[in-house]
Amino acid sequence: MLSKKGYKLLKMKRDGLIMEFFKMLEDAKKIRASVGENYNKGQTAIHIAEAVEGALPIRSAALAVVNAPTITSSKKNVMGVVVPTIQGQSVRRPLLERGYGIIGTNPRIDEAATRYEALVETIVKAAEIETSIKKMLDEIEKTKRRVNALEFKVIPELEQARDFIRLRLEEMERENVFRLKKIKGKSEAAEDAAQKTKKAAALAAAH
Repeated sequence: MLSKKGYKLLKMKRDGLIMEFFKMLEDAKKIRASVGENYNKGQTAIHIAEAVEGALPIRSAALAVVNAPTITSSKKNVMGVVVPTIQGQSVRRPLLERGYGIIGTNPRIDEAATRYEALVETIVKAAEIETSIKKMLDEIEKTKRRVNALEFKVIPELEQARDFIRLRLEEMERENVFRLKKIKGKSEAAEDAAQKTKKAAALAAAH
């Protein structure tokens, strides 16, 4: 039955999507831990820089950054599900490309900038994984609904219809056999009657 083949294929797809989902979930746990770790390191570095340099030099260094990082996105196919690929451009920069003068700034500011670049990078990666997980979960739910519909509604209804048709065909076959037997019986009775009539006519002609 075609519906059962479709059911098996959808079930295989659902199982494959679930396996892929759990892989993504593990990656998400790792990247979340990395975001938390990088955030703590960034906060520590900025507090140390503020303690050493004060808030004004840090603010000046931040304002000196002209070109902010840019985010680009594309798409990729994972088990038939289109998920985003998000990339950050110019997130990590060499010291000379950060925009603020390296002369007169404390290395603590450079350390804080490096830590926050790492934080932004992990946040971008986390956004990609989180979005992919959501899309994957939506597709799993859709596939599960289709599998359940086939398993509990479509296939049982088709099987019920098949059994009804088979039963009706068997009944029709029995009716046809009975009808043919009846016709045959009538035909034989008519033939016997004709033979008897013929014999009677022959006897009458002989006398």
